[in-house]
Amino acid sequence: MALIIIIMGVSGCGKTTIGRELSTKLDIPFYDGDDFHPQSNIDKMKNNEALNDEDRLPWLQNISSKIQNWKKGKGAIIACSALKESYREILNRSVENIQWTILNGDFNLILNRINQRKNHFMKSELLQSQFETLELPSYGIYVDVSKDIDEIIEEITLKIKTDE
Repeated sequence: MALIIIIMGVSGCGKTTIGRELSTKLDIPFYDGDDFHPQSNIDKMKNNEALNDEDRLPWLQNISSKIQNWKKGKGAIIACSALKESYREILNRSVENIQWTILNGDFNLILNRINQRKNHFMKSELLQSQFETLELPSYGIYVDVSKDIDEIIEEITLKIKTDE
């Protein structure tokens, strides 16, 4: 059965960067959850409006549906904030045995990264609301995002292989 890995965390923690690198290392397709937001969500975030549960529901259901298809193929590595347990439950309904990877880091480090990004709809003013919304799971692989990217990829790869 194909591997499904969801890389979760607040905006700016490195989900896309790490997801792409991990995709190359494991030869599993990468998908950025941001690409599945409806335009209305993107517009809200561009206007510094935090998304609520109602905004996120169609987005999460869309990703959940896609996970079912990806599981039948080569699997997937998905960057998705999945900040609340209720959001993760929606994604977990699509298939069994999702490998959750939690990117964890200091607010100021992540704020600095967001401020250095260009052409992303998520503004730094919304980071505090993401930290306030974040419900850390009691499961999954926890990774400190202050480490070097190669070190992070190696750590995740080793833990995934150990869990298989």
